[in-house]
Amino acid sequence: MKAFVLKKPGVVGWHDAPEPSLVPYGAILAPVAMTPCSSDVHTVYGGGSPKTPNLILGHECVARILEVGDQVRDFSPGEVVAVPAITPDWRALAIQEGNDRHAGKPFSGHQLGRTQPGVFAERFLIPDADTTLAKIPQGVTLEQALMCVDTMTTGFTGAEYADIKAGDTVVVLGIGPIGLMAVAGAAHMGAARIIGVGTRPVCVDLAREYGATDVISYRDGDVVEQVLDMTDGLGADGVIICGGGDAVFTQAVDMVRYGIGTVSNVNYYGGTGSIGYPKFSGGRGMAGKTIHMELARGGRARIERMLKMVQYRRVDPGKMVTHRLHGLDKVEEALELMHHKPKDLVKVMVQND
Repeated sequence: MKAFVLKKPGVVGWHDAPEPSLVPYGAILAPVAMTPCSSDVHTVYGGGSPKTPNLILGHECVARILEVGDQVRDFSPGEVVAVPAITPDWRALAIQEGNDRHAGKPFSGHQLGRTQPGVFAERFLIPDADTTLAKIPQGVTLEQALMCVDTMTTGFTGAEYADIKAGDTVVVLGIGPIGLMAVAGAAHMGAARIIGVGTRPVCVDLAREYGATDVISYRDGDVVEQVLDMTDGLGADGVIICGGGDAVFTQAVDMVRYGIGTVSNVNYYGGTGSIGYPKFSGGRGMAGKTIHMELARGGRARIERMLKMVQYRRVDPGKMVTHRLHGLDKVEEALELMHHKPKDLVKVMVQND
């Protein structure tokens, strides 16, 4: 079976992988549409925990069901479904404690393309179809469904953990794909003023479409100072971190309000070491600022909720697909696009039917 794999850190290629084996609650699927994301770039080029040699990459996919196990109730061969990027083991004990993304061990919800074979292959396995796969409502396009499985749910996760209330001022640091969906999420949760931070014109334009009232750039001066000036020195009620290096965390703490401000982080920080916490704007440990560091929410119910938002025209994440390629063999080209990020790129879709 043809599969796109991580051969070793920094080296990818095609591999003749073993066929997936069907399990009682599982399904075997063939990808219909895929997209690599920054997480795939981090996996390949950014180090992190050791990976199994020839690990099949990919965790963003819409797919056609080929086979289902004898314990599957809700899905049948031939259906085209959304495959969530985050696939917890919903039968793990810690699920009952609400710990769906880190049940049993850190990042146990992030399995595809990390601890189990991903979706960039002719066929792949989802071990628990009924709790994981998401039905796509009528009228939702392939592009829209594909953007729901990771990008939209991650951005909305960032907005949800920002504790947004009607009338809030919210800053979104980084308006790439995740940040764009954080803007959309913040708007739907009642934020009055949404300040996006970014520079690429294609993302700036989309940020405004999704609800940003202001867009600022580091090119125009220190972003913390800009936000404080725009808020009469108070800072933002919420800051959602969706991109940037280690320094962005300090910036978020610097610009969020004392006493009631919330920093919500869905950004990935590569490498080891520490992320600095500023003593002064952190009130020397007594600033009353809340911090959430979150992995995206996943699973069937979550993604079907995202798809409902699309179905009823609350948000159109399909606008983020700026590049389209055709054929499984184009996954490698798509990964390099996400790695090098040309100015006109937001997301790239690889269609496989």
